[in-house]
Amino acid sequence: MTKVKPQDLGIRLLLGNVAALGPGKIELINAIEKAGSISGAAKLMGMSYRRAWNLVDSINHDFSTEIIVTSSGGKGGGGAVVTETGLDIIKRYRQIEAKALDSVSDDLEMFGRYLAQKSTKQKLK
Repeated sequence: MTKVKPQDLGIRLLLGNVAALGPGKIELINAIEKAGSISGAAKLMGMSYRRAWNLVDSINHDFSTEIIVTSSGGKGGGGAVVTETGLDIIKRYRQIEAKALDSVSDDLEMFGRYLAQKSTKQKLK
């Protein structure tokens, strides 16, 4: 039996009409934390700077406090910092993800078996 991993379950949080937060935005916030800039995070993720910037703008717009603080270039260069709230959001998202995975792992494993069976059938054709 294949062990279900967190990446096997994509959780998207929709709270009312705002705060759409899913694996992609969480990955971007993590990448910004690692890279220290939006452009560095975009490179890590293989996305355009414009796309990353638009996502950062969307993330900051959806929450009551800034999640990512940016600074313009200059002598020291620009950059981006994930706020304490942003780090807490990542932590809580991961907790939700783990709890959800725990409660549906048997079902996901069954889906995985069904998909593997179909995949095997297609290879035999």
